[in-house]
Amino acid sequence: MSVYDVARHMPGISALSDLCRAMAMLDAILCREWADRWHSYDAQWSASGEQPLEVASMRNGSGDEYSIVFSPDGVYARGFDHESPMSPYVDDVLWPGVLDDVPAVFQRFVEEPSFGDESGVPLVTACLWRETSDSAWRTGDIDLPEEGEGADGADYLFQLLVAGTPEAYLEWAEDYYEITLDPAAVRHVYDLRPLTADVVAALNPEIALDDLADDVKETGYPAGP
Repeated sequence: MSVYDVARHMPGISALSDLCRAMAMLDAILCREWADRWHSYDAQWSASGEQPLEVASMRNGSGDEYSIVFSPDGVYARGFDHESPMSPYVDDVLWPGVLDDVPAVFQRFVEEPSFGDESGVPLVTACLWRETSDSAWRTGDIDLPEEGEGADGADYLFQLLVAGTPEAYLEWAEDYYEITLDPAAVRHVYDLRPLTADVVAALNPEIALDDLADDVKETGYPAGP
């Protein structure tokens, strides 16, 4: 599955934001060390006085990552598979078509320093975007390499977003964190229902609801009454 397939199956803007927020909150509950989490969500990414921006991120600790920027203009998503033959490090050049057609409203995210390396080269092997007026996700016109449709890493990078279900997250998290999870508690978070002490305990009995106050604020997860 390439970025073309991801674009056909990615949720709409609002649903994607909710999904990313839920995954970040679940990771925060399951893993108290921020650096060891795969998923994060910054509901206040933009500086004070700037256009409000939110960013969902994934990092697997081995060099693979994605960043999804939610802005008033729509959404810009870039993924980077460090082993992809489309990596800019292979031939010291961006793969043709990946970023060529990104709309002007998202160009500042293409050039965002935190989405590139120390030399300013964008770390990207798969990119898609959706303006608020679009009815579907869009990508560049890309001639994929001979390695096939999975060469850009989009299938691996965005798999949980394409699946979009609590069951998919549960299967991934039980494997990654090597734990057994309560499906009902995972669904509770996926539904973005306010956290309760019982839900938190069902997911991670070693922490309390109050321990998550900073994470709730950072992710913009709905707080209880």
